[in-house]
Amino acid sequence: MLEPERGCRVGRGVDADLPVPWENWLSRQHFRATARADGVHIERLSQARNPIFLRGEPVDRIILREGEAVVIGETTFRADRAEPESPSPAEQPIEEVTFTRQDLRRIRYRDADRRLEVLSHLPEIISGAHDEPSLCSRLSHLLLTGIGHAEAAAVVELDASGAVRLKQWERRRETAGAFRPSQRLVDEALTQQRSVLQIWQRRSPSNSEYTISSDFDWAFCTPIEGRSPRWGLYVAGKLDATQSILETMRPDGLHLQADVKFAELVADVIGSVDRVNRLESNLSVLRQFLSPPVVSALERTSEGRGLNTELLEPRECDVAVLFCDVRGFSQQAEESAGDLLGLLDRLSRALDLMTRQILEHGGVTGEFLGDAVLGFWGWPFASEESPLNACRAALAIRRALSAAREVPGHPLADVEVGIGIAQGRAVAGKIGAGERVTVTVFGPVVNLASRLETMTKQLRVPILVDERTAELVRRRLSASEGRTRKLARVLPYGMETPLTVSELLPPLKEFPELTDDHLRLYEEGVEHFLAGRWADAYRLLHSMPSSDRAPDFLLPRIAQANRTAPPGWNGVVELGAK
Repeated sequence: MLEPERGCRVGRGVDADLPVPWENWLSRQHFRATARADGVHIERLSQARNPIFLRGEPVDRIILREGEAVVIGETTFRADRAEPESPSPAEQPIEEVTFTRQDLRRIRYRDADRRLEVLSHLPEIISGAHDEPSLCSRLSHLLLTGIGHAEAAAVVELDASGAVRLKQWERRRETAGAFRPSQRLVDEALTQQRSVLQIWQRRSPSNSEYTISSDFDWAFCTPIEGRSPRWGLYVAGKLDATQSILETMRPDGLHLQADVKFAELVADVIGSVDRVNRLESNLSVLRQFLSPPVVSALERTSEGRGLNTELLEPRECDVAVLFCDVRGFSQQAEESAGDLLGLLDRLSRALDLMTRQILEHGGVTGEFLGDAVLGFWGWPFASEESPLNACRAALAIRRALSAAREVPGHPLADVEVGIGIAQGRAVAGKIGAGERVTVTVFGPVVNLASRLETMTKQLRVPILVDERTAELVRRRLSASEGRTRKLARVLPYGMETPLTVSELLPPLKEFPELTDDHLRLYEEGVEHFLAGRWADAYRLLHSMPSSDRAPDFLLPRIAQANRTAPPGWNGVVELGAK
């Protein structure tokens, strides 16, 4: 039976994988047969003297479909699909031992120095394996080297359907041909996740009722933990002709328990490396979204498991959401049709700047939304500082872009952003798996932050916050970090509940154009506007510096109404578009 993707040399010589000594027309090694998905690939070897015939025509290469055959001399080689072999009585073990870790700890090696010398090559084997087949092949060879009386070793897989697959295998004597591991043994070991040793009744030459696994007198399978589908190390061999089965289990016999312990040590190392690799893979993905303190906290609370993924599961929690959008990007794309790569580079730099500030201030970033970034705080760990940290991140973004404008020729010199910040209840968590994992947050608060970002264009300011966040900033954020001013009470398009919106500003030392007196007078003007005293509101709002764009939202409305509030005025400005 041909193993998939494993070439089999056919010839008359005893060194062929499949010797056919009765066919004189065959060379010692005549052709290579390889089973693949599309059929059996036949390739005539260079040393073959006589041709291969397919339907009377000589061929050097051919793909045989099921039922087709080639002829060499008087021998026909037909491609047929192998039927699964039914279990035979010979596969039922007369002795089966299941090992726990405590059992194996009590076992002593008789040849510890040699085993350690073999194990010393394991790091080189792991690091030098460029893919899965290479790793499995190297492991099979290592097992044969470390277990001197083993005849065959393999890496096996038990898939979800219960089928056993050979990942790679190796026999000590290449001329011994292929082998099929015991389905029962592999299933028991990998299902129980324990090493299992089976010993079969020694077969006699006259016994025709044996499967391929019955070429061996003993075999064991050791699971590699953490793999999906499940993997195991399979080792098989024969008993010495002078040795009884029971003697193999004694300290002075073959000492198969020590061989199981050796294989389990190899499996533990491979399993540990797998876990570290998966952890590193998960961390490398999660580091894109989580700040270093959050990642460190997830590691600290994992109780040695690497990463506390339970805390990443989606759940409802209080969050502060920051939505940051690059202004005018669509228009720039139309205007920069001849330099789209340059525009994309500037966008990437801007998104990186925004993401970096979110992470540096303890936030979590979701996926990029076109030319916008979503950041949030309060998950996976709740904190009263969440809204304030969101504000600190927003001010840091504004500060970094302001610094870029001071550098001639800086790629971000002309980039402007709008930022909306809101807090409330939402569902946040990790979705996806492996390299496709991402984190997300959804709920009304996310929509509110997005709407606030959109309103920054209408209210002519860079950063808008909702009422709860503004009140918290006034009470708890130091004036040396940031300031706020109330701008208006608005009813966004499509919403039913009015919002009181405020601007988040840098501290006075960073933004001296607006003094604290300016902010106080502006808020007095807003209060007059809300109360319907529009003449007083106009006077105060008009006293702002010419560089301040915020008055441009209310002053035109006041002027168009001749500085007189309409009848029934409720203080709410209805916004006509989203």
